[in-house]
Amino acid sequence: MKLGVFSLSLSVKDLAKSKEFYEKLGFSEMGGGMDKNYLIMKNGSTLIGLFQAMFDGNMLTFNPGWDENAQNIESFDDVRVIQKHLKENNIVLDKEADETTTGPEHIFLKDPDGNMILIDQHR
Repeated sequence: MKLGVFSLSLSVKDLAKSKEFYEKLGFSEMGGGMDKNYLIMKNGSTLIGLFQAMFDGNMLTFNPGWDENAQNIESFDDVRVIQKHLKENNIVLDKEADETTTGPEHIFLKDPDGNMILIDQHR
């Protein structure tokens, strides 16, 4: 199963302070925007998302169809295929994708310790 590029999505209290902190760790802004209340930060092939007032808690995030530069990759598993596999393996989903659609869609699930996982397909 191809989950796509991985990032950690962090719920932050102050986007500007978080941006400054992660820049000191060598991250640079590659997406989002202060006016959108989120930034995607990159250091090498490592990605983190900083999200202010958008969700509670932190999440593991996978983006099928993208590489670490948010560029489309040719071969990937559609989120609906991933969902089917997870359900066949008795994984409970907190939010399911609409299987009658194509294109952008997402699913949410939790690991055994309650950590949120977002599988978010943008195309």
